[in-house]
Amino acid sequence: METEPRLTRIYAVKTTNRAERSVADNIDKAVRDTRNTIKVMSVIAPDELKGYVLVETTEPLARVQELMEQVPSARIVLPGATSLEEVGHYLTPKPAVSGIDEGTIVELIAGPFKGEKAVVKRVDASKEEITVELYESVLPIPITVRGDHVRIIDRGEDD
Repeated sequence: METEPRLTRIYAVKTTNRAERSVADNIDKAVRDTRNTIKVMSVIAPDELKGYVLVETTEPLARVQELMEQVPSARIVLPGATSLEEVGHYLTPKPAVSGIDEGTIVELIAGPFKGEKAVVKRVDASKEEITVELYESVLPIPITVRGDHVRIIDRGEDD
């Protein structure tokens, strides 16, 4: 008996706040469980999509809901599959310095100056680095850090 190829679907799964990565890992563990018969091709937890993970599968909605019952912090599966066009932009990595401009106030989240606030003086998008000056420094010494080592506090826009 031949089976026709099944279409891939992408479902959005609502999660507990800030538990997206944990839910994605737990879905992976549940799928790898030898007793599980539900097939999942991929799971992504995009940083920009707070409170949701995306699950790619050939299974119908009811089977995905059944799988989510085994996953801690997974709340509900949104009814209806989404298309690749709708979620495709989450699959393209954004530069670490996107959204950071000169004058932006940032907090350093890694390195020897972790926890310090600074103002951005220069952005080098090609190297994904920014040059900052620490707020509390007596002498304004420029420090170059990777774009993913800062968290934006204030965009510094005066409208």
